[in-house]
Amino acid sequence: MTGDTRLPHPDDFGPHPAAPLPELPGHTSRGRLERVLRRGEFAVTAELNPPDSANPDDVLERVKPFEGWVDAINATDGSGANCHMSSVAICALLTRVGYSPVFQISCRDYNRIAIQGNVLGAAALGVCNVLCLSGDGVQSGDHPEAKPVFDLDSTALLSTIRTMRDEQRFLSGRKITTPPAMFLGAAANPFVPPHEFRPINLAKKIQAGAQFIQTQYCFDVPLLERFMARIRDMGLHEKCFIMVGVGPLASARTAKWMRSNVPGVHVPDDVIKRLEGAQDQKEEGKRLCIDIIQQVREIKGVAGVHVMAYRQEEYVAEIVHESGVLAGRTPWRRDMAPSPIPHEEMVGAQ
Repeated sequence: MTGDTRLPHPDDFGPHPAAPLPELPGHTSRGRLERVLRRGEFAVTAELNPPDSANPDDVLERVKPFEGWVDAINATDGSGANCHMSSVAICALLTRVGYSPVFQISCRDYNRIAIQGNVLGAAALGVCNVLCLSGDGVQSGDHPEAKPVFDLDSTALLSTIRTMRDEQRFLSGRKITTPPAMFLGAAANPFVPPHEFRPINLAKKIQAGAQFIQTQYCFDVPLLERFMARIRDMGLHEKCFIMVGVGPLASARTAKWMRSNVPGVHVPDDVIKRLEGAQDQKEEGKRLCIDIIQQVREIKGVAGVHVMAYRQEEYVAEIVHESGVLAGRTPWRRDMAPSPIPHEEMVGAQ
């Protein structure tokens, strides 16, 4: 996958990689993800596995497989209630070299004072996208003795950031001199019961301010189709960009483990049987992911996919390329930027 001659959209570049992009009419952020979605292009985002390290090079190394293949990169915030480098720090590092990060905030770990301060700080660092999450319970992670906060839930968090952005004030009513220009996202899970409640819950998040949605892993396309039919009936696909979560399964054993141990993940029996019947289960897991992306792309109202390739990040480019969803376009990459900034300037003095 070298020698690619596809050209990115000119609106997706600033004068140098770390420079803010020009404002566009009708946009709430200067980020590339919002531009891609509003142009009607099928967007691709990916999830970064954060390091257990204070070395910025560890972040920059992990993001290399995504370059030129995704429109934005999620920096997880203590996913699974496990401790890693903070989301806001990862977003700052990625923004400084030109990537478009998605700043994840988990209500589990912060009260409203910390959340509002982090949002302003992230925006000041050039971060344009935020994903509002409740967060997994502390009992599922590596610090079960930690005290959960949950001052806000994910819907209240969306409303809080929208208030900061659109009304230029904190929840206390105090004025914000420069509001955070953020593109607001939320999570959805169409794949767990009660299925009839999921569209209603999504409608509440959209009303609170959600502009894009990233779903939990999709391994059951018929179930997604039923969810999207209800979404279209409610007109929600016209109010919010819906991106479907996908990812490769390394083996049938992995699929069974995820089904039993990862909250909210639904893996049908036929998926496990398909993997068990394969001579090379890892290769079949990649093929399954590609097949699902191609099926999801054809569902009316789906605006993109969110690729979660935990410990298989090196396969993201192959999966996206073979799925064909980029349809002849190239997401931003550093070697196409007008004036690259030297790596040393980006990471600062060590």
